[in-house]
Amino acid sequence: MIIVDTKWPTHKIIILRMMQKWQKKKAQFPVLAFVFLIFILCSIFYNERYIHQIHQENSNNNHQITNLVDAYDNNPFNHFNHTLDELPPVALDRSSKCESTVKYSGQEAKWAVGKQEVTGRRESLERCDVFSGKWVFDNSTYPLYNESDCPYMSDQLACHKHGRPDFDYHYWRWQPYGCDLKRWNATELWEKLRGKRLMFVGDSLNRGQWISMLCLLQSVIPANKRSITPQAHLTTFRAEEYNATVEFLWAPLLVESNSDDPVDHRLDERIMCPDSLLRHSSEWKNADILIFNSYLWWRQGPVKLLWSTERNGVCQEIDELRGMNLAMEAWAEWIDSNVDPLEKKVFFVTMSPTHQLREEWEPQGKGNCYNQRTPIDNTSYWGSGSDLPTMQMVDKVLNRLGSKVSVLNITQLSEYRKDGHPSIYRKFWEPRTPEQLANPSSYSDCIHWCLPGVPDVWNELLFQFL
Repeated sequence: MIIVDTKWPTHKIIILRMMQKWQKKKAQFPVLAFVFLIFILCSIFYNERYIHQIHQENSNNNHQITNLVDAYDNNPFNHFNHTLDELPPVALDRSSKCESTVKYSGQEAKWAVGKQEVTGRRESLERCDVFSGKWVFDNSTYPLYNESDCPYMSDQLACHKHGRPDFDYHYWRWQPYGCDLKRWNATELWEKLRGKRLMFVGDSLNRGQWISMLCLLQSVIPANKRSITPQAHLTTFRAEEYNATVEFLWAPLLVESNSDDPVDHRLDERIMCPDSLLRHSSEWKNADILIFNSYLWWRQGPVKLLWSTERNGVCQEIDELRGMNLAMEAWAEWIDSNVDPLEKKVFFVTMSPTHQLREEWEPQGKGNCYNQRTPIDNTSYWGSGSDLPTMQMVDKVLNRLGSKVSVLNITQLSEYRKDGHPSIYRKFWEPRTPEQLANPSSYSDCIHWCLPGVPDVWNELLFQFL
């Protein structure tokens, strides 16, 4: 007889009692019962051992994962050897702050290999150099639309509405030296855009070109067949008849930054994530025709870099030229890895000049673009508002992309148009002080362009290549 100790574990007591019962009935089924008992015993002891092993392995795995995360965070090569679409999401917005700031370390993103093949150097799309020419006064065929007839006109660009007394800036036509531009035809362009997305990506100057495009195109679309939809930093104009859109995406630095709010972006501290543009590229990746620009926002002093893998909020301060170079490299990486020029057309618009110093085109002159009514006739004129080192850097990046990107070189032709800016004839969001009103040059906008005006010519040039 088997003695049962009540201090034994429950499962052992159960087993032993079963054995007692088995002894009573072993004469009836000795072999079958014995096999069954052995199976139960093995199962119980195996499960105990397995549960213990699981606990041990979980403990080891947790320790191993912690070590792997630490190793990844501490390995500088892991930080930057990635493709743009694999980057962790960044949380930069206008409330973002740097916990501390150090000097730029020279750090660069190490982009992944395996890009699409570049098909030679960037090709010149024009039969002649359409960017080399002169402005011709033409009040018979220009402007291409009237300011008051465009329902999408911006108050920042509607110069006549806000008091500009002259109309001369409407009537200047760009004439290349070696050829004539194809005459603007809105219906023809809509046919080229049928079933497609045309998207402008950049800052307020690119937004001005987008508004110009809407004003040039909208007149041939019935009012009940067109719509405009603002969605955060992406605004979409849709022509129902052509199943086509003309869109604008606010991305002033191209890469992600704390200035990506299209309305509220006046900040004391400008922070960008130099190795991430996923927020923007997720919007533009499905467009068929892309027109990029970036320049104006790099002319406002140093910027701060916050790398996508920085966990402690430590920013690196960098001068504007090197900062723009990092952003352009990130943008170029996306283009190089994602654009097939046979399927997607990409354009980059060169810097838009400013006219802040009258003395640059008129010796001993005082003021800026205020009260200027004619273009500059010196064909070699180049003002300080167009930075040559920046243009050389951009050209170097674009050349590396070969035929994947075409350039709209609007800088020199726009340099001549000191008369084309709003100056004081636009809506200002804050009232002018008596001191400012007494000195109009002190608050003149010599950066943006009146419409109709210079951006219409940029779009005429784009039309030649579409």
